[in-house]
Amino acid sequence: MSKQEFPAGWDEARVQRLIAHYEQMDDDAMVAEDEAAQQAEGHTLMVIPTELVPAVRELIARKTSA
Repeated sequence: MSKQEFPAGWDEARVQRLIAHYEQMDDDAMVAEDEAAQQAEGHTLMVIPTELVPAVRELIARKTSA
């Protein structure tokens, strides 16, 4: 088995905490979290075609590193 690689700032413990967070949420809490995300100031939630995801990620990475 190959060694798991994580994004900068992430490690196995952080991933496990995230998994536990979502596994413990009930449906109402998940819906509330989604609704709050839609109202987040300065962010936009949108649906894009799957084939465009790599290009969008690249644009975000460039903007973040600039």
